[in-house]
Parts: sequence; C-alpha cells; structure tokens
Amino acid sequence: MLRTRFRLQAIAISIFVFATVLGSPAQAVETKYPLSIKFGGYTTKIAKLPKRIISLSPSATEIFFAIGAGPQVMAVDNLSNFPTNAPITELSAYEPSIEAIVAMKPDLILLSATSSKAKETRNAFTKLGIAVLMEDAPTTLAQVYAQNTVLGIVTNKQSKALKLNGDMRRSIKAIIAKAKNKAGVRIFHELDNTYYSATSSTFIGKVYKDFGLINIADAAAGADASGYPQLTAEYLVKSDPQVILLADAQYGESAAIVAARAGWSGISAVKNGKIVELPADISSRWGPRLVDFYKTIGAVLGKISG
Repeated sequence: MLRTRFRLQAIAISIFVFATVLGSPAQAVETKYPLSIKFGGYTTKIAKLPKRIISLSPSATEIFFAIGAGPQVMAVDNLSNFPTNAPITELSAYEPSIEAIVAMKPDLILLSATSSKAKETRNAFTKLGIAVLMEDAPTTLAQVYAQNTVLGIVTNKQSKALKLNGDMRRSIKAIIAKAKNKAGVRIFHELDNTYYSATSSTFIGKVYKDFGLINIADAAAGADASGYPQLTAEYLVKSDPQVILLADAQYGESAAIVAARAGWSGISAVKNGKIVELPADISSRWGPRLVDFYKTIGAVLGKISG
C-alpha cells in the first residue's frame, strides 16, 4: 500500500512540475506526505514535512529562502552567503563531512551532484535513514524553474515557488525586450585573469544568448570541447569585444586593472569604458538573483549607442 502511494504521488508530482515549467495554469496544492520525488537523477522519499534541512548548495539556499522555506533550513554550507540571515556554517559543499552533518540530525539534505564522491555520500546518508535531494546544475531556464518548483513541493511552499517562477519569467522577459535593439553586440565574459571564459553552450553563455549578443568565446579554439575555453590576449584584442564582464571582480580584478593590461587600450570595451565588474556570485548562481544578472547585462547594453 505504501509503495503504491509513493508511486501515485511521484506521478502527480511529475505532472505538476511538467505543467508548471510549460507555464500552464496549474494551481499549487498542499504537499501530501509521505512523498516520492525524482530530482537530480535520483528518487527521494520524504516521510514528512522537512523542518531540519541542510543545504549544501548556494543556489538552493537562495531558492529555499525566496520561497519562504528559510525557517525550515537549519544549516547551509560555507559558500551560501545569501541571504544574510542564512545559517551559514563551516560545512563544505564540495567535500561534505558525513560525521558533522549526521551529528546535526537533519531530516533532509540538499546535495550537489558536483560534490566530491556525491553518489557515495548520498548512499551513506540514505543508509542512515536521512533523505537526500541530489541537485544537478541546470543548463536552461526551464530547468531553473523546475528546480524552484521541486523545492517548493518538498517544503510545502508550492504557491510561493509558482510565484517566484512567474516573477522571474516576467522580469527576464521585460529586461530582454528592453534591450532587443542591442543584438549583435560583442561581449567577453571573464572567469579569471588567465582569460578563461564561457561559451554559449554553458548556462552563463545562454544568458548572453538570450539578448542576441555575440560571445567572442564561441569561436575560440577548444570552445566546443569544454564550453570554458582559455582565450589568449591576442585573440581578445583581435575579437574586439564591445563589453567586458568581470566575473572575477570579487577576486580582485577591476575595470582599472583590465584597462591597464598591455595591448588592451585599443579594445572597444576599454576605449568606451564598458568594463563591467559583476556583483559577487550572481553569474554563477541560478536562484532568484539570476534576474539581477539579466538586469546588469541589460543596464550596460542600455548605455551602448546604436
């Protein structure tokens, strides 16, 4: 009987997530526990409303708080620095300490699939009877909205998750529409000062693609192999980006430092003062502040003539 209930609940959840992502008028309903939900390639069984959640993902932490599930989160990893009232700890998201986490007696753990020995770590927790949601990094906006929806279902915050999705969709659509006449602008997204970048095949790159921008990393050698090619100064000068966006500003790079690089004075972005120091973390997280990333891009595009 219990197995049948899990299976029926899983089917209902799958239909709900699918409908929400496609923007159907599906209405939020109360989550019924126990529930069984597929997320990150695994099926997780949750016996009751989780009230002692440990989030080992900065993006998931932001989503939990954005949908009103913050009071249910007892601890977050050492990189989950937003919002400021998140219960940050010394727990590592990349190398989770099983002993330290178990000692905190959580009833649900959000674990990133990119963490060290993720599968083994998940198995260790599940053997101890602790539910684990395994999170995959999204590659599309649809997957971002689906993750918001799943976390809403799990925490019984479905209506707020739906609202978050709607707000994000509307904001992003409006930002892109306002900048529609800026398509074709050449951009360089700098990940670090050794000139690693992100192509349009990456999640970051797809944000720029939404604006119709030309990502100079796309034509670079090795771009297809990894999505994160290392460019050369010569290639950058030749490509002549009109906007440079610094994801490494939080690590010390600045517009002044970039402008002073040897041979860069002739680059359009440098000549016209279009070097953007991105706010910390917004380009690497897919939670509600993804809208801020779009706003930042839209704002700099609005200052480009033509």
